[in-house]
Amino acid sequence: MTTTIKQEHFGQTSQGEVVTRYTLTNAQGTEVSILNLGGIIQSLKTVDKNGHFADIVLGCDNVADYENQSAYLGALCGRYANRIREGQLVIDGSHYQLACNNGPNHLHGGDQGYNQRIWSVRAEHDNSEARLTLRYQSRDGEEGYPGNLDIQVTYCLNSQNELTVNYHAVTDKTTVVNLTNHSYFNLKGSGNCLEHELQLFADSFVPTNASAIPFGDIKSVAGTPMDFREPKVIGQDIDADDQQLLQARGYDHSWVVNQGDSLLKPSPLKQCAVVIEPETGRRMTVKTTQPGVQFYTGNFLDGLSGKEGNRYNKRDGFCLETQHFPDSPNQADFPSTELKPGEVYNHTTVFAFGLSS
Repeated sequence: MTTTIKQEHFGQTSQGEVVTRYTLTNAQGTEVSILNLGGIIQSLKTVDKNGHFADIVLGCDNVADYENQSAYLGALCGRYANRIREGQLVIDGSHYQLACNNGPNHLHGGDQGYNQRIWSVRAEHDNSEARLTLRYQSRDGEEGYPGNLDIQVTYCLNSQNELTVNYHAVTDKTTVVNLTNHSYFNLKGSGNCLEHELQLFADSFVPTNASAIPFGDIKSVAGTPMDFREPKVIGQDIDADDQQLLQARGYDHSWVVNQGDSLLKPSPLKQCAVVIEPETGRRMTVKTTQPGVQFYTGNFLDGLSGKEGNRYNKRDGFCLETQHFPDSPNQADFPSTELKPGEVYNHTTVFAFGLSS
């Protein structure tokens, strides 16, 4: 068996747009299903230590359920993933007001972000990998952002059980860009995620205020519940008496990915996280070129309609959203998220699946 791609009708949006599901399968039987709606990873099936396959991402069985939830299940987020304080941008001296769709702040692209858009798709495969290339043009002024932004996101599943996501964008006017995928993982396949063991290759994190906007400083994880430098069960400290956790109802913060030794690691890809689910033996390793990873424990899932009649509740899944830091356009000391004409936005994240030893 070689890699294959299957295409099938998934439904229609409330606006009558056709939604198609593309299922990429490799020789090992690992398969990922992706929608042209929002570039959503609708299903991801991997094997456990007993040879059984299970779907390890949260999602929906129909378009209506995706349209009726605001959890961004499996979706591409942009133009700016995460939050921008009060929806305010200043670029080249010009002020731009974005929608405030998350309390006082702008979140994941606004009222109609990329998660709700229909993307054009090109599918191709050979013996070793299957690729799905999604394209979308975000118009100048869409959701308040300046510049026509041409975006290309490629999902690639190879024979080594690696799912690579590459983000590419160019603009005709200076703008800000921060793209990510918002998949919720549960390596057990069901139940909560609190017994998963997580290691984050990050010595520091970004503290935030009560509305999840950074104060502007970077803080060491040492001596805090944010310390995942050694593998730790997600649930160990999640209910600690810590202001950062209390205001977020759990983990929902950006960790600063360690840069490593560039002489020893010439690749810009940096190991970001390793997750192990002890009961099934499933392991997921994440590498990225991005400076940060937002670790979120599904703190606001509340009876969300899921697949096969399931309801997703608080902490039933976790996200590892590789991206820039929240509110970077308003934080002078954070890495810049501006993209100028003639420049290329190019980032890669790799999710590798296997079994713990």
